[in-house]
Amino acid sequence: MKPQRSLEIGTGLFVLLGFAALVFLTTQLPGSGMRVGAEQGYRVLAKFDNVGDLKPGAPVSMSGVRVGRVEAIRFDPTDYRAEVTLRIERQYDRIPDDSDASIQTQGLLGGKYVGIGAGGSETFLADGGRIDFTQSAIVLESLVNKFFANFADKGGAKAAPEQEEKTP
Repeated sequence: MKPQRSLEIGTGLFVLLGFAALVFLTTQLPGSGMRVGAEQGYRVLAKFDNVGDLKPGAPVSMSGVRVGRVEAIRFDPTDYRAEVTLRIERQYDRIPDDSDASIQTQGLLGGKYVGIGAGGSETFLADGGRIDFTQSAIVLESLVNKFFANFADKGGAKAAPEQEEKTP
């Protein structure tokens, strides 16, 4: 009877540990908005014309190194642009204030992230700072539509002169 009881307790603890691990991992997902532990670092604002499918929690990187994450995205009704709040980790406190930010894609069809290119200024971004030089996300569907529209225009321009020549 005792070995059965210890087996049930062991199984129960294993299941509880599995649920605890699942909850922890869920809070660490980029789009979850929940974090375990105190947030450290400073906030920087960047405005973009188009953020694509950038989501809160997405990484912020410089030279391929993760230096922070996207904290919030909101629409600014005064200039009709997207405001992206970046939380930069405290250890990266020497990012020049004339740096640029761009929305990039991880791989061919991967998620979006913010890439920061270093500027050359002697002053650095601080809490409440702003990145003025930004490049919006490249939307693949828009590029494909432009390509086909351009291709169709060139095909239509060639067909029109031939039709004119055949009429008497």
